[in-house]
Amino acid sequence: MEDVITEAAPPSRLLEEDLNNFTPPSKPLPSPFLIFPHPQQQQPLKPNLLIIAISSTSLSLFQTILNYQTLTASLVLPELPLSDPDNTIDIHSISSNILLAAVRTSISDIRAYAVAEVLLNDRIRPDSVIILDSIQPMNHRGLLSSDEAVAFKLESSAERKKALEEKLLGGLEYYPSGSVVDGLGAAILGRCQILNLRASLCVSWPQFDSSVVLLLKDLLRQFDLGFNGDEALKFGRNRDHVFQSHLYI
Repeated sequence: MEDVITEAAPPSRLLEEDLNNFTPPSKPLPSPFLIFPHPQQQQPLKPNLLIIAISSTSLSLFQTILNYQTLTASLVLPELPLSDPDNTIDIHSISSNILLAAVRTSISDIRAYAVAEVLLNDRIRPDSVIILDSIQPMNHRGLLSSDEAVAFKLESSAERKKALEEKLLGGLEYYPSGSVVDGLGAAILGRCQILNLRASLCVSWPQFDSSVVLLLKDLLRQFDLGFNGDEALKFGRNRDHVFQSHLYI
């Protein structure tokens, strides 16, 4: 006779999704919000260009020109502790008509679009947007070598209609067909598409390398952002291994 106390319970006759019907849903997370360090800042921000730096290499490129004096606003995610200053997305005014959003923390996929909605809302109304992200090896179709810096772009419909000489990132090829971009970069590009904004998403590889910093610097030279010559010193030889992606192959 079986021991009803120690014997494993028989498998449930209910499907997993049916069992979830008896579990109360989790409370929704509060929406991200903007705070402004200067109380007199009441008017919406209307820059000609909003640059959103997500990748480590792009953050390194801008590091020397960001300080408290240029801080215009901060985006706060309520679920992250404010004790870590990297948990906020700081928005800096790096010229009279260019804003930079520095994303130093990892944003989960389920929160990506909520963040994108706050970055592009009634308080921030840019004419155009550049997003600087990195290539995730598992999302790329083709060969990625640690010895070669590469960058590709995706564009909103409004940007794609522009002539080559008017492009935000005219020197880049389009991301290879079959490759994927996800996370915050994709959410922001999707938000720009909904708002019919000019937007270009640049994804680069390797994720940690001085050659990529110099590549991005060359791409953005038309905007005269005041870079000095020391941005690439943070990154030595890259830490990415040679990677052959087999996505969709």
